[in-house]
Amino acid sequence: MKYTRLGTSGLVVSRLALGCMTFGDTASGFSKWALNEEEAEPVFRQAVELGITFWDTANAYSFGSSEEIVGRAIKKYSRREDLVLATKIFYPMHAGPGGSGTSRKAIMEQIDASLTRLGTDYVDLYQIHRLDYETPAEETMEALHDIVKAGKVRYIGASSMRAWEFAKLQYTADLHGWTRFVSMQDQYSLLMREEEREMFGLLADQGVGSIPWSPLARGRLTRPWGEETRRSATDPAYERLFVEEESNRKIIKAVQSVAQARGVTMATIALAWVLANPVVSRSRPTATSRHSIPSPRCWPPTWTPHDAEHAHGPDRIRGRPRRRSRPRRTSTPHTTDAARGQRPQQSCRARSCRAEGDRCLCDGIDDARQAR
Repeated sequence: MKYTRLGTSGLVVSRLALGCMTFGDTASGFSKWALNEEEAEPVFRQAVELGITFWDTANAYSFGSSEEIVGRAIKKYSRREDLVLATKIFYPMHAGPGGSGTSRKAIMEQIDASLTRLGTDYVDLYQIHRLDYETPAEETMEALHDIVKAGKVRYIGASSMRAWEFAKLQYTADLHGWTRFVSMQDQYSLLMREEEREMFGLLADQGVGSIPWSPLARGRLTRPWGEETRRSATDPAYERLFVEEESNRKIIKAVQSVAQARGVTMATIALAWVLANPVVSRSRPTATSRHSIPSPRCWPPTWTPHDAEHAHGPDRIRGRPRRRSRPRRTSTPHTTDAARGQRPQQSCRARSCRAEGDRCLCDGIDDARQAR
């Protein structure tokens, strides 16, 4: 296993991380494809054997049971001091005022709840899962700074927002001398390259590490086109995240072709492509079986320009198309929702989100919450 620093921070992490959204109690109603504690055991064992020391979960995953399983796994299969442990806050845990969002009350309440479930007195990386449009940036950043100073958190990070929104939060921290974000967890894969437009340039300039989520495109890049799994058949966000289109089919076939030529798995090729980007500190696949984790003995293969062009074409960016320019208004100046101080129509403004009304379709968490 190779190790690197998270951005320009001093935090050393394995270049592969264990995404823990898969682990949880199916009875919670979060997902039908979650692995219970017994089913997750071989995944944890293999992660430790391969030297994967970066484990990433969230309070909302299986409504807390993922954190509980991860906490017990740390004691059973490793040692707390040998791991970099990350979790997140934003999505609803209960209906009270401190149950969701990133207000001061929510941050103070939810960090304590996460520490209890994880069975530890600190987390290495505490991330805001989404941007809270109902809480001032100053309140969020000061509260995050306070839990760092209290010793409950070592570093802070963010996830899935627009580049200008992330820049605003960093500027707020700098203005007041508060703790800055060291990482951004964004969706990035061969099937979703939107972050290359603006976010990656900002991260490189600011020395912030990128932690791509869904680098295997929810498993689509790990198997031939058309094959289904337990997750793909039961995950409500699966189809909405990656539309069945011809360009995706061609990319998946190309990954399969490169993998066969190199004698490795498709997952190995997909992860090698993500890790070849110099902005990416580590990649966060979510393992649904021990076979989902590629062995360091076979990755990353040398990635050549020919392989890159074969996989996605020259300089092709997958993701939401650029906005069409709007005609200039002469009578009434254009004012955005943010400028008016109004909350945007959808609950999540992540670039990768194909929102419908106020439903977030980024990773299916809102789907699970509403089903619950």
